Amino acid sequence: MDARPAPDGAADQLPAGPAVFAGRRTELAALRAAAARPADGRSPVLVLAGRPGSGRTTLAVRFARDVAADYPDGVLFARLSAPDGGRAAPGQVARRLLEQLGAPVDAMLLPGAGEEGRDDPACVRLRAALAGRRVLLLLDDVKDAGQLWPLLADEPGCLVVATTAGPLTGIEDIDPCILGGLEQPTAVGLLGELVGGNRISCDPVGGADLAEACASRPAALRLMAGWLRANPKAAVTDAARELVSVTGTVGGAAKAGAVKAGAVKAGAVKGGSAKGGTAKSGGVNGAAVRNTAGPAAVAVTPGGTKSADAAQAGGAGVNRGRADALPVGGTPGGVTPAGPTPPGTPLVGGKPVDGTPAGGAPGKGAAAPAGAAGAPDTRPAAGRAGKGRKGRAPAGRPAPAAGHALRTPPVAPGTGPAAGTTAGTAAAAAAAGDAAERPPAVLPPGTAEPVPVPDNDPLIGAFTLLYGTLPPAQARMLRTLTLAPAQIADLRTASALVGCPAPEAAAALAALAAHELLGEEPPAADGTPRYRVPGRLHPRLVQLREAVDRPTETELARARLLERLVRLVDSARALLDPAGGPAPEPLPGPLRLRSAVQARQWLLGERDLLLGAVADAIGQGDLDGSAGRLVTALLRALPLTGAAAPADLHQLHEMVLRVAERHGAPRRAAAALLNLADLHVAAGHWEQAAERFRAALGAAREAADEPACARALEGAAGCHRALGDAVRAADAYGRALALRQTLGDQPAEARLLARVAEAHVAQRRFEEAEREYRASLAVLRRLGDEQGREAVTAAVQRLREQVDGGW
Repeated sequence: MDARPAPDGAADQLPAGPAVFAGRRTELAALRAAAARPADGRSPVLVLAGRPGSGRTTLAVRFARDVAADYPDGVLFARLSAPDGGRAAPGQVARRLLEQLGAPVDAMLLPGAGEEGRDDPACVRLRAALAGRRVLLLLDDVKDAGQLWPLLADEPGCLVVATTAGPLTGIEDIDPCILGGLEQPTAVGLLGELVGGNRISCDPVGGADLAEACASRPAALRLMAGWLRANPKAAVTDAARELVSVTGTVGGAAKAGAVKAGAVKAGAVKGGSAKGGTAKSGGVNGAAVRNTAGPAAVAVTPGGTKSADAAQAGGAGVNRGRADALPVGGTPGGVTPAGPTPPGTPLVGGKPVDGTPAGGAPGKGAAAPAGAAGAPDTRPAAGRAGKGRKGRAPAGRPAPAAGHALRTPPVAPGTGPAAGTTAGTAAAAAAAGDAAERPPAVLPPGTAEPVPVPDNDPLIGAFTLLYGTLPPAQARMLRTLTLAPAQIADLRTASALVGCPAPEAAAALAALAAHELLGEEPPAADGTPRYRVPGRLHPRLVQLREAVDRPTETELARARLLERLVRLVDSARALLDPAGGPAPEPLPGPLRLRSAVQARQWLLGERDLLLGAVADAIGQGDLDGSAGRLVTALLRALPLTGAAAPADLHQLHEMVLRVAERHGAPRRAAAALLNLADLHVAAGHWEQAAERFRAALGAAREAADEPACARALEGAAGCHRALGDAVRAADAYGRALALRQTLGDQPAEARLLARVAEAHVAQRRFEEAEREYRASLAVLRRLGDEQGREAVTAAVQRLREQVDGGW
């Protein structure tokens, strides 16, 4: 066991991780050996692959903290997907990594300004910024190689550690370290540390049974430890029996043969080279590390320390076979509930959800009858129940079928099972029946499907039991936190979501984190603790929320959150610019920002979450008013920080445009398009700017907004001029001039006359140019603008010199 505090300094960007870390010594040693190998070419890559709950992120963070001193230029961290399955674009990730690195993030890095992928300008800038540095990049939950490849720098002094739920095909020579369960003694020791006291040490057989029921997977072990702490009178064997009852199997995926420990199979995924290379075959034994074809990607495959029998007893070991064989969806190892399903049984995903076992006799779990068509040859779901072990369920007690557990509320909060009872499992079956009538959740456009966790997975069974012990207020808090942007919350956002005082929200968040139902994040700028809903639990919590909470309650929670964020952003703006307008109504004491420094740090630190809250609200389309107020508040506040990234302003104006088009508001659409065009002009992206100006002209004409039309024409003319098209520039300037003259805008008229003259000069039409210059001088003389007259007079003088010189 290791409970060392995290070092300060370069690793501050990393998540906190659990307080107690157990096992994985072989994997850590192999990772250190791989990182120490000399490298040429691009940055070496270490990949940790594992299904949800395998502890891949925890292991990656532990390794990063251990070697942080070897990378003095920084340890950077980024998540490449959200708990709901959303996929972060490489350019967006690169911009955030550049900010962590302290590199400038200017207008050149606008999204869509260049090609996607490796040619994205932000990715190009990141790779250039990493040159000559020793930086460790920890990229968590990579969805595919298309996210990772653009971030790999041609700098062998850097190291990339990536975690993923599946194979990363497309990058040569990646041989992932596939994580399964812990060694059984380590798993039992982890239970003892987490439960405390001598409950585990006094019942080693029960501890071994519970570890086996959890497949020795860290996340399930931690949740079951929380269940034991919540049921201080329960025996360890009771916990194992309850978990087996809920999941309908012992050891979950391990018993299904999903992973075989110590097997290094030929054809471990090398992913065909993104540079045209071919897939390699072969594996790595022991702690040796492949490094073929140059250290383009260092592959780590810890040695075969467990036998196949150990995997059966202790859960999934380190799978050194093909990465694409890693079970990340459906039922583990392809095992489906065996036996016939009674007619009329409601199904979700092909599984019965009314609590009726899908075949099998009492006491025999869900074993398929011999010779059943399509039934796999599996061991009885009840595992070793028939071996006479102490604490097992009595003979004749029916075991639920694999897959019958949590689809919707497993247990009514606060009415969980008492020690040694099965009330929680019965409640789960009763509540799950309602879910059969609910339509499947529809993901937003562009959202990747999240990695599913099967119903008979030990992780879901452990969550089912622990959730049933929560007080109603904490259970509601946990469900509602799935509405938080990026599923990250502190007392400010959590209290708004559930509508409770800040101290109560802080206490509930801390209690949920103590149960390992929330993960700890780096604190906010003022030290306020922040928490995150684990991605492995997010889909189940969403199902619970949709089944338990009324839609009106959910919409009200989202509205409260948006209004709370508007007040927070307005209060930050008032601290940064006291003379910029009336101060908003003060927030309650625990929610308040105290100084301008704190306000600036809060805005920059919470920027991604604020932008995410706006995007979520606009994406759903039912709270456009509140979302619009938050956009306005952000557009006023972010520039006051002095570090407002143009990409963030671009995103905000894009969202304004989306709402305007949805509501048929061409005037607002024209304003958003003009602002977007101005951002591209500042970046020197003339073609993108011209396209935005043309779209703004169309929207302004629809709204009969002549000033906006004139501005769009003038902007488009400037883009044509920068692109060397003087003819189109002169035409657009002329049309803008006519509009400004109609509007009686003399300053704009003088400016545009000079611009028309410059376009004529570019076409070598000198007489027309001088005539327009003189017309501009006349307007400036009427306005009394001496500075403008001097500038135009100097331009006329230069023109005459060019003509006299034969130009």
